[in-house]
Amino acid sequence: MSKESVIPIEIIEQRIFMLRDEKVMLDFHLAEMYGVETRSLKRAVRRNILRFPEDFCFELTAEEWQILKCQFGTSSWGGIRHLPFAFTEQGVAMLSGVLHSERAIKVNVQIMRAFVKLRQLLSTHKELAVRFRQLERKIEQHDEEIQTIFEAIRRLMSPPPEPPKRRMGFGVEEPKAKYSAVRKRA
Repeated sequence: MSKESVIPIEIIEQRIFMLRDEKVMLDFHLAEMYGVETRSLKRAVRRNILRFPEDFCFELTAEEWQILKCQFGTSSWGGIRHLPFAFTEQGVAMLSGVLHSERAIKVNVQIMRAFVKLRQLLSTHKELAVRFRQLERKIEQHDEEIQTIFEAIRRLMSPPPEPPKRRMGFGVEEPKAKYSAVRKRA
């Protein structure tokens, strides 16, 4: 099979959402890509429900649907009447065994490539995040050391305190301690 793209991978990537800590695709997006009606896709899934355990496919809650609907906007008139199914990567892979068309197979291959690409991007971002945290720690440590160096330099740059100036001219010296001690005894 050629690597020619039935659907651009960018389109597929835009239709992958994070839901319940899983990357998922919605039934109506998949049906559109496969070139079938959403109800046909759902019917095929229901007929083969044992192939789609909860970690492969699940129905969205009303709250989840409201949150997702805000992301891509659907009209209040028309549109879906039932809550959509969300398919994880494994669920999408399982769809190829349920939908028997050449287009479904080609689209499935493209979707699998998109999931792999996203996984690679996420792992790269995680590595960058770890390295960034390590760099931040080093900088914080260096900041403390640099601050200590700056304080030492400031102390060295500040002029030494001037000794007290002696008064010029003649003055009466105060009596020394031993004379004052004698006077106290008397």
